[in-house]
Amino acid sequence: MAASASWHPQENGFNEICGLLEQQISPTSNPDKSQIYLAFVLQQYSQFPDFNNYLAFILARAEGKSVEVRQAAGLLLKNNLRTAYKSMTPAFQQYIKSELLPCMGAADRHIRSTVGTIISVIVQLGGILGWPELLEALVRCLDSKDQNHMEGAMDALSKICEDIPQVLDSDVPGLSERPINVFLPRLFQFFQSPHATLRKLALSSVNQYIMLMPTALYISMDQYLQGLFVLANDSTAEVRKLVCQAFVQLIEVRPTFLEPHLRNVIEYMLQVNKDADEEVSLEACEFWSAYCDAQLPPENLREFLPRLIPALLSNMVYADDDESLLEAEEDGSLPDREQDLKPRFHSSRLHGSDNAEDDDDDVVNIWNLRKCSAAALDILSNVFGDEILPMLMPVVEANLSANGDEAWKEREAAVLALGAIAEGCISGLYPHLPQIVTFLIPLLDDKFPLIRSISCWTLSRFSKFIVQGIGTQKGYEQFDKVLMGLLRRLLDNNKRVQEAACSAFATLEEEAAEELAPHLKNILQHLICAFGKYQRRNLRIVYDAIGTLADAVGGELNQPVYLDILMPPLIAKWQQLSNSDKDLFPLLECFTSIAQALGTGFAQFAPPVYQRCINIIQTQQMAKVEPVSAGVQYDREFIVCCLDLLSGLAEGLGSGIESLVSQSNLRDLLLQCCMDEASDVRQSAFALLGDLGRVCHVHLQPRLSEFLTAAAKQLDTPKLKEIVSVANNACWAIGELAVKVRQEISPVVMTVISSLVPILQHAQELNKSLVENSAITLGRIAWVCPQLVSPDMEHFIQPWCTALSMIRDDVEKEDAFRGLCALVKSNPSGAVNSLPYMCRAIASWHEIRSQDLHNEVCQVLHGYKQMLRNGGWDQCISSLEPSVKDKLSKYQV
Repeated sequence: MAASASWHPQENGFNEICGLLEQQISPTSNPDKSQIYLAFVLQQYSQFPDFNNYLAFILARAEGKSVEVRQAAGLLLKNNLRTAYKSMTPAFQQYIKSELLPCMGAADRHIRSTVGTIISVIVQLGGILGWPELLEALVRCLDSKDQNHMEGAMDALSKICEDIPQVLDSDVPGLSERPINVFLPRLFQFFQSPHATLRKLALSSVNQYIMLMPTALYISMDQYLQGLFVLANDSTAEVRKLVCQAFVQLIEVRPTFLEPHLRNVIEYMLQVNKDADEEVSLEACEFWSAYCDAQLPPENLREFLPRLIPALLSNMVYADDDESLLEAEEDGSLPDREQDLKPRFHSSRLHGSDNAEDDDDDVVNIWNLRKCSAAALDILSNVFGDEILPMLMPVVEANLSANGDEAWKEREAAVLALGAIAEGCISGLYPHLPQIVTFLIPLLDDKFPLIRSISCWTLSRFSKFIVQGIGTQKGYEQFDKVLMGLLRRLLDNNKRVQEAACSAFATLEEEAAEELAPHLKNILQHLICAFGKYQRRNLRIVYDAIGTLADAVGGELNQPVYLDILMPPLIAKWQQLSNSDKDLFPLLECFTSIAQALGTGFAQFAPPVYQRCINIIQTQQMAKVEPVSAGVQYDREFIVCCLDLLSGLAEGLGSGIESLVSQSNLRDLLLQCCMDEASDVRQSAFALLGDLGRVCHVHLQPRLSEFLTAAAKQLDTPKLKEIVSVANNACWAIGELAVKVRQEISPVVMTVISSLVPILQHAQELNKSLVENSAITLGRIAWVCPQLVSPDMEHFIQPWCTALSMIRDDVEKEDAFRGLCALVKSNPSGAVNSLPYMCRAIASWHEIRSQDLHNEVCQVLHGYKQMLRNGGWDQCISSLEPSVKDKLSKYQV
């Protein structure tokens, strides 16, 4: 295969490649093996510089070959160009482009579509500038009146608009206007084409520009909207769906354009919410949530609610072809298929803030009209509150009381509706909640599995109310019935119900917390029974429920009678799983919660758990460099989970972890993790560094300066906002180490201070937790090394005091104020000009529990009062807010 100035294929090469492509697309006796071999051979061919020219030739000109072979050549060409295009000779690039353009109008639709895809890839890689002929060819084909040419050009153009819309809205040297200005009028014309394909491609192309909103579209908005209204009742469902999509995007990003037409748009959306095509009605249904999310005036929707609410309720009934209906029949004893196991993501530990709540509302993952309607009802109930109840409750009550097996889907949808409005309409529902809950409890035992599962979810949405009632006899009885009902459903034979019951139970656990203590034995017996019964996918949810239980009841769990039920099965599973089995992740997370809950009670289980974490981290660090000798593929999630479990052990065992740390190489492994390139590994590593600093800093001492340098580096980066969680943990760890090692921190003090001060100065733009941790760490460093920090205090005292005044009372705040007092003693004049800031920070204390610190703060205030007795003190006090003066009175100043 030689290259020549004007390239043309050689017959042998052509036949050979066509033969390989024919084999590739024909089903063979051993498909997997032969496909791998063919892919390998074709890969070998890619080494020839003109191999891609052959593929272009076959796609464009191999008239005697089947469309499938030509298409296979095109798809292989597309994939090859992604990696090879930029390194190809200009002559070969030109050859491929010249073969593609005439093919845009090919007679066969599949060839046209493949060509369109390749054109879009080349534009992505080389831009429009590198291919001036393309724009001319697209315009020529669009204006040609030949249907194949128009469709081929429109297909290529729509793919460019979808993949790289911005290239058409940029200046191109040599052109008098931007390409989008040339194409937009033509796209609008195609809105009126008699051919559905052209209407669809033109509309989807223009829709891609709503977010970017180029000037060309902005000034043609009236024409675009008129076009949308014309297409609104198109005979093709795909076009109606795109019209809905356009209105949803416009209401999200440019609602002002729709304002003059809003009544018509809402009327239309209501109409298509009941479209015969479910994809169209799903797209229309997105409008209601988008409208509310855009925080537009609710008045515009109000008059439509009496029609909208019933429409949503009827769309919440399961469709006959819903996949969930089939899944609901599945037997809980059947093992899960690999594709049923959703990917799971572990979130690294974060110090100083509550982790964002999981969204536990979505029981299953496929988005459809039913879920979209329930989500719309949820958001509408939050906007309109109890106003919607008179329109909603009669339908819900009628559906709940519908008898007979054939009405089960209506009953199920009514229970879903109650769950959807549980938050937004709570005040209107409140007087009726005892009856609603009483009504829902028997549905946990309904004969239809999907009614059982939705009843679990809806009851969990009322968890707060159910737990609040525990104080009364009736309320306690109701809580007990809900608890027992959910525990029964944990042991359901249906996988879907198991999943819903477990998630609902976890929500109830979070609300009930220590109220669960009297029921612990019963709860643990049910959870462990479920643990033995479930298949892999739902096992993960049991681990989560056990972990949540441990978080909820804390030390209550630390009793032999409970540990004897809980620990043996978990330890058996722990021993059964290999170090590279991903099913270990949820178990590691579960053990983390248990270790924190049991505290020193976990000591009897700790040595093998600790050692295994060390082994896994070691193996993974080796796999990163040498996967073959490590015997496993590198997966950093193993490291993150193990670091977090070690943090849980440090938190639970306290100084009891010292004997384990002293006999292992954790220090060296941890330092490596603190310098890892992956931010989630560093985030968990610094969390563990802080936890170990608290309980056994002596074992970190030999490499202390390296740990401190690595931590300081996280704070001094232009990418601070991108790694804010890592910086947060690193900052916290420095503070924890500072109060333990005291003067030994001096070598890094100035480096750390110079990174903390900018964080405090830009507090408005940064994460609240990072700002708080920075203020605390600065205070802790000031406390242990005041002589190093005090000379510069006037540069940061104001933003520092502002940050300190935002922190809630606790031990860490006490440490920070000890630092403040130490600095003032060392350099009193450094804070004179910022006295009002300092007074506000002191006034932010509800109560200083430590008598020593209270006395120190008193001394500081009295010292300044003495120092500024020539009127300066009175001036400072008079500038303070009344509430601040009031708080300072307890210090007798």
